[in-house]
Order: sequence, then structure tokens, then C-alpha cells
Amino acid sequence: MLNQKSFHRGLLLLALAGVAAAGTNLSAQTNAPTYLRDVKPLFLGKCSRCHNNDSAFLPNWSDYASAYQNRLEIKRRVWDAWKGNYYKQSMPAGNCPECQTITEADRSLIRDWVVTGAALGHPANATPASNKAERIQVGKGLFTTMCATCHQLAGQGVAGKYPPLANSDYLNADKTQAIRVLLHGKQGDLTVNGAKYNNNMPSFPLSDEDIANALTYTYNSFGNSGKEVTPAEVKALRAEKYTPDAAAAKAAPSQFE
Repeated sequence: MLNQKSFHRGLLLLALAGVAAAGTNLSAQTNAPTYLRDVKPLFLGKCSRCHNNDSAFLPNWSDYASAYQNRLEIKRRVWDAWKGNYYKQSMPAGNCPECQTITEADRSLIRDWVVTGAALGHPANATPASNKAERIQVGKGLFTTMCATCHQLAGQGVAGKYPPLANSDYLNADKTQAIRVLLHGKQGDLTVNGAKYNNNMPSFPLSDEDIANALTYTYNSFGNSGKEVTPAEVKALRAEKYTPDAAAAKAAPSQFE
């Protein structure tokens, strides 16, 4: 039997279908920001450590229905509070890398998305990459928006916090292992280039194409091995039964939960 929560979410999604269509038409005419093209990549790069599908208490902003439902509070926390015009703490909160790397342009884009109707829109790269060179080019954009927040633009990471992706023995040893990290996240102890790390990397709601592009760019940058990752490889690993390491089976909660 359909429970009440699922029923209400279904009604919300039906309502959002109309809102999204109207908003997409408006944004096409005004060049206003849209969720899929502009805002979701920012949320994944700057907010998903806390606002993800695994969070027990915080809304998942990588889901359009949730982001739309919380859009006014998102604007208040990301823009108004940052400007001193809202009583709650601005977001991203604390002294996290997301707080240090989000720009005024990022914040104003999120604000403009909300005030122009919070349209769903279409992804920026709707056409799949047809070769390795295209995959690297598209992957660079994903890396810059999402991965560089913690792993840094040059892939050097942050000592004691975020492992390096540059000349990474962990990354270059096994691309299957790297694909699984992007599919399922990674918690617990990790040794990279002889240094130990213990942090929480959430899983991201990325497509097979996105993961293949981001990893192919990383493998072909920062002194790495030059491997290519294809969407077919990602799809095959996504379909397998995944069992997390026993020590990492329960993800560590966010510092804000």
C-alpha cells in the first residue's frame, strides 16, 4: 500500500512537473539560471557533503524536488545570511573547504535561480562525448566545479584531510576501485602516496557519462596514468551488488547533524 509520505511526494512531483515546464520556458526566454545546467553542479560541489541522500536530517539538494521545496530557505542561507540580512548562519557553514571556495558569483547564481522561478532546465552537456578528447574536455568542467573544492584545482589535495589525486598511487592502481568510489562514496581509513586519511566522501548522483568524463580527465591530468574510463564500464559496476567495507558500512554523520 502506498504510504502517506510517498503519496505526498508523488503529488509534489506532479505539481513540480508543471512548475518545471513553465520555469524552463521562462528561463529559455530570459537566460535565467536553471537547476540542471547551473545550480545542481554548484550544489554537488559546494553543498553535497551535508545535503545529500544519506543525510538523516538535512534536505537533499541534489534532488530537484527537495531543492525546489526548500528554495526560499536556500536563498536566505546562501545569500541573505551571507549579506547579514537573515538571522541564521550563512551556508556553506563552518570552516569547511566549501565555505572557503564558494564565490560571490556562485551565491548570486543560486539567488537568481530562486527569484526567477527555480526552473529545472536541461543539463549543459546533453550530447555524450564521442571520444577520449571530448571526454577529457567535459570532465575538466566537472572536476573544476565539483572535485576541486576538496582535492584542489591542481589535484594536490589537503594534507591530513583530502587525499591528492595528482600522481596518486591509489587512483592509478585500479580504475575499477576509483569508479566504485564515485558510485558509492568512501568512508574510513585510506592510504594515498604513503599518507593516511580518514574522512567522509559522499556518493554523488552522477550519471555513467559524468563519472566516466570526470575520471578520464583526472587520469589524463596531474601526472596520472592516462587511462580512459567509459560509460559502459561505469554502468557495469553500477549494476553489481555492492557491499561496503565492514569498518565503513555506517557512514560518519555530517558535522552539522
